[in-house]
Amino acid sequence: MSWLLAGAIVLPLACGVLGLSLRPHRAMQQMVSLVAGIGHLGIATALLVKVWSDGILVAQVGGWPAPFGITLVADHFSSAMVLITAIMGVATIVYALCDIDQRSLVKDFHPPLQALIGAVCGAFLTGDIFNLYVWFEVMLIASLALLISGGRKAQLDGAVRYAALSLVATTLLLSGIGLLYGMTGTLNMADLHLRVQQVENQGLLSVVAILFIVAFGIKAAVFPLFFWLPASYHTPKVAVSAIFAGLLTKVGVYSMIRVFTLIFTHDVGYTHGILLWTAGLTMVTGVLGAASHNELRRILSFHIISQIGYMVLGLALFTPLALVGAVFYILHHIIVKANLFFVAGAAERLSGSSDLKTLGGVYREQPLLAALFFVPAFSLAGFPPLSGFWAKLLVIKASLASQQYWIAAVALAVGLLTMYSMTKIWVNGIWKARPASAEKPPPLSRPNRALLLGPMICLAAMTLAIGLWPGPLYDLAERAGHELMDPSNYVQAVLGSSETAALGAGGGVVE
Repeated sequence: MSWLLAGAIVLPLACGVLGLSLRPHRAMQQMVSLVAGIGHLGIATALLVKVWSDGILVAQVGGWPAPFGITLVADHFSSAMVLITAIMGVATIVYALCDIDQRSLVKDFHPPLQALIGAVCGAFLTGDIFNLYVWFEVMLIASLALLISGGRKAQLDGAVRYAALSLVATTLLLSGIGLLYGMTGTLNMADLHLRVQQVENQGLLSVVAILFIVAFGIKAAVFPLFFWLPASYHTPKVAVSAIFAGLLTKVGVYSMIRVFTLIFTHDVGYTHGILLWTAGLTMVTGVLGAASHNELRRILSFHIISQIGYMVLGLALFTPLALVGAVFYILHHIIVKANLFFVAGAAERLSGSSDLKTLGGVYREQPLLAALFFVPAFSLAGFPPLSGFWAKLLVIKASLASQQYWIAAVALAVGLLTMYSMTKIWVNGIWKARPASAEKPPPLSRPNRALLLGPMICLAAMTLAIGLWPGPLYDLAERAGHELMDPSNYVQAVLGSSETAALGAGGGVVE
């Protein structure tokens, strides 16, 4: 079944190339992108089903055995991330059919979007740390193309900041990879799990771990490396903001979780202690930034930062329950955050503004849109029985079980401030009457309205389903958390039992 791993990467990339050749034919380009998105969703679903039934899947590209060749690996965590990426891809493509209606923008949207989806899946499925760097570079190119589409000054300003910080992260990541290769002689992550235990200079290994924390921290927008995000995510078209909000920072978080559960576990008290303080400061600064703004997408951008803190907290605690909470939180948050950006765009499209000072009348004029805001917004705040309640409960429970009472208090306080932000949006933007000076935009046609609201309805239904029936997602997160906490099955699936035993006998400890 190795074609499933390759297909999850190759299909969107091939569609992106095909989309470039179809630039003069807008309708055909859109149709190909939508069909490819649905096909990708089918492949991603089949991949998760296969992993669920048979365990970790491994493909050795070109037949070269690990650790010498390029390895693709799908465990429960990576296959779940591929599936949620495919879901976000289809939702964004459908939403964009209405949101991106200018001919000049349409032709430049779908190819980089598909390239971005392919690169994100590549980052999730790679078993090689150098190829993780390669996929980050492909993501950077595709995301910059999406970010500057339209060429407005604000977009270009945001793109410059995003590119500059991304290049810093790239330099640090490549430096860390080079040092790690020099110490171990391998780039395969399963092989690294064994070989780092044989490194004599564990202090130098900790220094390399800090390089990875900073590099992935920039990608994930953690404190104090987050300022590029609120400066750029509100500038492009809403469909672009939504896919960025849902996926890009989560690739950084995913990479951090993968590396600091599989490779850098030699000094958990030091490395994960840094991550613990980073998580707390990220939560606090993000939610305070959100409370200080009135423009919807800026508020939501800062809330991306605060919520990243909860995910990093699950990794920092480094217990089975905490990792389950981190995986659950990531999957829930991708759905909720992308949907909130969709709602912000729809509010601007249907009501004429995204600023709380001039927005209003949504509850009376667009009751369905008001309901579609309520579900993800208060899920983000942790209202029971929505999905965010269970995600926060798992992380906070893990904090209390680890006797980290101060971080549990911080997480609860940030949840209350998130509730304040969402209530502020509800009262000032949704509930209050439309200001007399505000101009109402022309109504949308029924097909365009369906394209705009359809993805939001589906994502809100997913949020409700996870909240009311959290068991299936919890079971998936529990399997993923177990594999992260005990990587022995991952290592054996990639290297084979004989290689694992040989290295273990040579001085490494196979967990």
